[in-house]
Amino acid sequence: MQTAILEAPRRFAVQSMEPPAPGEGEILLRVRGCGVCGSDMGPWKGIQGLSYPMPPGAPGHEVFGTVEAVGPGVSGLAAGAPVTALTYRAYAEYDVARAAEVVPLPAVLAGRTVLGEPVACAVNVARRAGVREGDVVVLLGTGFLGALLLQLLRAPGAPRPSRVIAVSRRRLSPEMAERLAIDESLTYEEDVHGRVGMATAGRMADVVIEATGRQRPLDLGAELTRVRGRLIVAGYHQDGTRTVNMQLWNWRGLDVINAHERDPEIYRRGMEEGVALLAAGGLDLAPLITHTFPLAEINRAFGMAEERPEGFLKSVVLPEDDG
Repeated sequence: MQTAILEAPRRFAVQSMEPPAPGEGEILLRVRGCGVCGSDMGPWKGIQGLSYPMPPGAPGHEVFGTVEAVGPGVSGLAAGAPVTALTYRAYAEYDVARAAEVVPLPAVLAGRTVLGEPVACAVNVARRAGVREGDVVVLLGTGFLGALLLQLLRAPGAPRPSRVIAVSRRRLSPEMAERLAIDESLTYEEDVHGRVGMATAGRMADVVIEATGRQRPLDLGAELTRVRGRLIVAGYHQDGTRTVNMQLWNWRGLDVINAHERDPEIYRRGMEEGVALLAAGGLDLAPLITHTFPLAEINRAFGMAEERPEGFLKSVVLPEDDG
């Protein structure tokens, strides 16, 4: 098989090697595609504590594909079945996954791009956010995760916020804002405090979700959260320490939630819920996948994800023999 190896910061090499073999309770997954996650950008740029080269296929984990073979002790999964899964070396033509961390895809999703891991992440963040009927919600960061969260805020059966305000580096296009059902799209350079204050009669937002992984939006998030409101940290902060205005957090009595799940069982449930929403039309990934690249061009995929040009939301790496 072909696999990408991150040999050094900002340098993948694509090499040939034997496919892995599934062990007890595992499947061999034929990868149809793997999304480039924001958390992958740390290894790509080079962060303290990592050593290179990384294992073949790492750190790819936003994977979908088909079951190629099953290991001993696996039931309920058969060769050829379309699935999404939690795996961690998926920048390759094949990867191994624990059967307990594989979610079959219904027929309506077969042949479509289904990035189960980030969908599970978004579902779990939305659950931890605890949005109630009539809340004013502010989302900081309208990348791929943020766009998923905006869809989930309006998903069938979800409590309906009275107003959703999105804040990002660039104002969303009117078409995308309408698609994501945003009431107001702002940039960080605008009077965000004033707009949120105006929308809430000065109380500020009931729920603020920070989905950037950066210091400035984290600070802004606390400032926009009302007394006894909820500040949800969904961004992946991987480039060093952060400071917080503890006086403000104390004074307002904020509930601060770190919405990153680490329990594989909860992750799987989130993936199952997300797949069900995708199948029912409550979530739509198609407009959010803006760039695709063959495995041979994985460095371009990561470069695009780092540069984030106008209109970019998500890069997906596809095996070259994906037919």
